[in-house]
Amino acid sequence: MKLFVSDGNPHCVKVLAVLEFTGVKCDVKHVNHEERVVPYLSRPALPALLLPSGTHLFSPNSICQYLIELNGQESSDIVNQWLEWEATELQPAVMHALHMVVLQGKGAETPRVLQGPLSYLDQSLSQRTTLFLTAEMVSVADVVLWAALYPILSDSSLVSGNQTLQLWFERVGMLAACVSAAQTVLQGKGLKAESLKTYLQRQPTTHHGQGQVQGRGTQPCNSPEGDDDDDDCVLSEEEIQSAAVTWGKGLTDLPMVPERQHPILPQEGKRNVLVTSALPYVNNVPHLGNIIGCVLSADVFARYGRLRGWNVLYVCGTDEYGTATENKAREEGLTAQQICDKYHAVHASIYQWFQVDFDFFGRTTTKKQTEIAQNIFWRLHERGFLLEDIVEQLRCEACQRFLADRFVEGTCPFCSYPEARGDQCDKCGKLINAVELREPTCKVCSQTPVVQSSKHLFLDLPKLEAELEQWLERSTGSGDWTANAKQITRSWVRDGLKPRCITRDLKWGTPVPHPDFSDKVFYVWFDAPIGYLSITANYTDQWEKWWKNPQQVELYNFMAKDNVPFHSVVFPCSLLGAQDNYTLVNHLVATEYLNYEDTKFSKSRGVGVFGDMAKDTGIPSDVWRFYLLYLRPEGQDSAFSWVDMATKNNSELLNNLGNFINRAGMFVSKFFESCVPAMALQQEDKRLLAQVGWELKQYINLMDRVKIRDALKCILNISRHGNQYIQVNEPWKKIKGDETDRQRSGTVTGVSVNVACLLSVMLQPYMPTVSHTIRQQLNAPPSVTGTLLQGTGNFVCSLPAGHHIGTVSPLFQKLESEQIESLKKRFGGQQPEEEEEAKPKPKTTAQPDVNAQPDVNAQPATTPASDPAAQTAVNGADAERARELTLAVAEQAEKVRTLKGQKAEKTVIGAEVTKLLELKKQLSLAEGKDPEPVLTKGKKNAQPATTPASDPAAQTAVNGADAERARELTLAVAEQGEKVRTLKGQKAEKTVIGAEVTKLLELKKQLSLAEGKNPEPVLTKGKKK
Repeated sequence: MKLFVSDGNPHCVKVLAVLEFTGVKCDVKHVNHEERVVPYLSRPALPALLLPSGTHLFSPNSICQYLIELNGQESSDIVNQWLEWEATELQPAVMHALHMVVLQGKGAETPRVLQGPLSYLDQSLSQRTTLFLTAEMVSVADVVLWAALYPILSDSSLVSGNQTLQLWFERVGMLAACVSAAQTVLQGKGLKAESLKTYLQRQPTTHHGQGQVQGRGTQPCNSPEGDDDDDDCVLSEEEIQSAAVTWGKGLTDLPMVPERQHPILPQEGKRNVLVTSALPYVNNVPHLGNIIGCVLSADVFARYGRLRGWNVLYVCGTDEYGTATENKAREEGLTAQQICDKYHAVHASIYQWFQVDFDFFGRTTTKKQTEIAQNIFWRLHERGFLLEDIVEQLRCEACQRFLADRFVEGTCPFCSYPEARGDQCDKCGKLINAVELREPTCKVCSQTPVVQSSKHLFLDLPKLEAELEQWLERSTGSGDWTANAKQITRSWVRDGLKPRCITRDLKWGTPVPHPDFSDKVFYVWFDAPIGYLSITANYTDQWEKWWKNPQQVELYNFMAKDNVPFHSVVFPCSLLGAQDNYTLVNHLVATEYLNYEDTKFSKSRGVGVFGDMAKDTGIPSDVWRFYLLYLRPEGQDSAFSWVDMATKNNSELLNNLGNFINRAGMFVSKFFESCVPAMALQQEDKRLLAQVGWELKQYINLMDRVKIRDALKCILNISRHGNQYIQVNEPWKKIKGDETDRQRSGTVTGVSVNVACLLSVMLQPYMPTVSHTIRQQLNAPPSVTGTLLQGTGNFVCSLPAGHHIGTVSPLFQKLESEQIESLKKRFGGQQPEEEEEAKPKPKTTAQPDVNAQPDVNAQPATTPASDPAAQTAVNGADAERARELTLAVAEQAEKVRTLKGQKAEKTVIGAEVTKLLELKKQLSLAEGKDPEPVLTKGKKNAQPATTPASDPAAQTAVNGADAERARELTLAVAEQGEKVRTLKGQKAEKTVIGAEVTKLLELKKQLSLAEGKNPEPVLTKGKKK
């Protein structure tokens, strides 16, 4: 095994540090930056690890992971999450900052680039009770993140503040492995290493948007995008000329995508893609989080697949069996079937308004569901994959029924989370049997249930475990599984599978056909996923061509992360055990959660926008789709914000995208009588074609991998390029000049209107109505939707000279602050007085709203921020005025950013900056603050120079802490912790390890005292749960 590294390459610091940290034996060879170690790659890729098998690993984090596993260590979920964050969020930002500091001399601007990731890391460290990222001992995650940050944080003048981060960095940096790696690669000089500059000079400049992927630790989803006007794509002359050649092909040279014809069936020689989204419970009205997590994400991907020419079938439907439906029926005085009929129509109406384009939207209360579920059951039974056992269940005497898992709540036996469900804990993710809950309560009547016994059937998951693991290795290795889906599945399998109960003592469900269990129905998580099959069977009697055809069909499952285990473990085991050649999931796409403002959606408390309310806001469904997809929680939870929605609408849609498309069309209408002018391409035009073509390829690459949110940024980047192109060339001025100028005006106008046509196609999966409107206004030929996204992308001249366009009109409306404030108040929940009046008298048999969710993050109902009168009373602020000014500041900031991106004159930018500062001053006054810091501090998130956290004297004054002593002890604890870890790794005698652990605990106790804390928790808590 041989590791290839190069001097000055910051990526090599981490692999060398991990190599020494793990103690793995490996030859290390130093090569120059240009050496192609991996023979099948067109460009050099270092570091690279040559395995004994001849295979190469050339992703730094993959190499680190491999070394961990080779050392016999198992990488925990939290370590994997940090490594994922480092690769996708931190590393791009660090590389961007290094380019700015080392090559461009813009050290003063690095805090802006690194602010998001460093703040996120600092906050994460501050919230932990352990010394390091994942535990009391240093982990590989600490080493990798330290190595990534070493070039930057080794120069303390670049990044100030983030004291917890700085202390952690010092602790980890004391490791011999880290010191050695930094010395080997960067001569221990960090940014000042000449080899680093040499390396960076050979690397392409960070492209606009790279390192700015929205997610954990970059800009929050609800903040404006960064100003990256200096980051242009590095294009070779060959790429520019190639883009011009592609442009000249026109639409006639490209194949057409045929129209859909039902029933859609797999076709030989085609890419057959089966798309499902998790079946929504019929008795719940879906909120925005439900919509983006499942049906909307799947809709975008299905629409995209059709544009790509794939043979796509998208099915979904309502999940209608179970206790929740029975309770809802009792609550509304209807039968269970009537409830299903009523709410199925509600769901269908909501998704239709959101323009979700199912090929078929069905339901699970059908004969096909019974037939297919019972067939799978009997096949499992015949093959010995079912067990019988006596189960202790919770029964509510007040409700006179056994309680389904989701109607029991209590304290988690593993992590003590107080609102764990009867089947799973949302906090630690572990499976729970309802009887294991501490202090269980019935969610229907709040009474304490009793334990009773009943005989049930179980799916023998341990018997299927080996086959499942083989399949998982193939599927996760070849498919696009999201990181959270892999991690959740890995944790389930790692903990060992246990038999899973598949029957329940209920009335409303698919009946169990076994005579000994005729009084039972199938448990929802055995039964519901079979709904995908039965819904397809209700769509076409040839359903088996999709569901029993793994050789020809690719299956994509879309869901929120809480549904992952049932789609990656339980349902696949059912199908594997049935041994009937079923199609299993190839790509499991799971989102995190979308919250509402700073809390959770709650129908009962009137908090948040639910699907049936969105259309009453007056905001078009396309704008809802855009904002939800812009926020799509791909890497971590995100939050819906009314102010942010208005900002994104007014800046990205109105001022960026809409402005460009409208200007392009208006120039054709006004200056060229609605006829696309002749185009004589110059080098500048060809460069734009190449830039747009590059973004198109990125869009396709991202969408192919279901990176839906990131792909949307490519669309917005193209319109930004277009706006800048128009602004620089000023066709409205040149049309008034001589013949050369008028021709130039025509070329710029013609190219711009063709870019607008391309955008209409790229927008189609996201904003179908807007896409159609643009194509109507441009009178675009129908073939554009089926040709421009073929292959790796074809930016061709789809509107040639002489093409007549239609009537051009604005695409988007501004969202006014008054409208937003009204909507925010409307969906913000009941006020305290209203809550008191509306609060029902306690009843032992009260039925809670089935849509209500545990609200662990809810804030007190009255705060100065939510009550204008209270706010004014506290500090003389004007909350209404502050809200208006917040929007005004956001719009003005966007205007300044746009002018910078367009390289406008400094005097023009200066005037707008002055307006922005004045607005910020007014905002501070309206908020009851001293406005001076806004004018003098500059950076949005800069902290005051001295705070108790950063000033030892102040810290001591606040809580009696000794900051200097604490710093010394922090390092001592780190050293002692490393000593304990080493002894454990060497399998030293327990008495020796025990003595060193005792020293470690004593040091921690002293550290707590030096920090002014009660030391007892350190000694009693031990490992973080």
